[in-house]
Amino acid sequence: MSSGKDWGNAVLVFDGVCNLCNGLVRFIIPRDPGGYFKFAALQGGEGANVLERCGLSPGEADTVVLFEKGKCYIRSTAALRVFRRLRGLWPLLYGFIVVPRFLRDIVYTFVARRRYRWFGRRDRCMIPSPENKKRFL
Repeated sequence: MSSGKDWGNAVLVFDGVCNLCNGLVRFIIPRDPGGYFKFAALQGGEGANVLERCGLSPGEADTVVLFEKGKCYIRSTAALRVFRRLRGLWPLLYGFIVVPRFLRDIVYTFVARRRYRWFGRRDRCMIPSPENKKRFL
């Protein structure tokens, strides 16, 4: 397993065949010009390494997983922690962290379970552009 030392500050593990998840990654990149976040697909080797580090198996992970500063975050907590690091007004969304997690996760899970139906899926993981390739593990 990778030591994680080459992972940088934070790694966001996402469903590489999900159009919504790919859209999230494409949304984050320009709003994270310092490159705080790296990205790994659930379907890839480094994604599996992060999941293992978090005590999750690829089959269990039906959510984004954020590995940040040695800790793992999933579902709405992961998403909110991502938003708080982005440029612009997006960090204001972190205020929703005061909403009890079980309530936030009900909404998160509702959308996550319907993501393929609503947004579609790809046959394979997205290929990052040459300028963004270094952000993907």
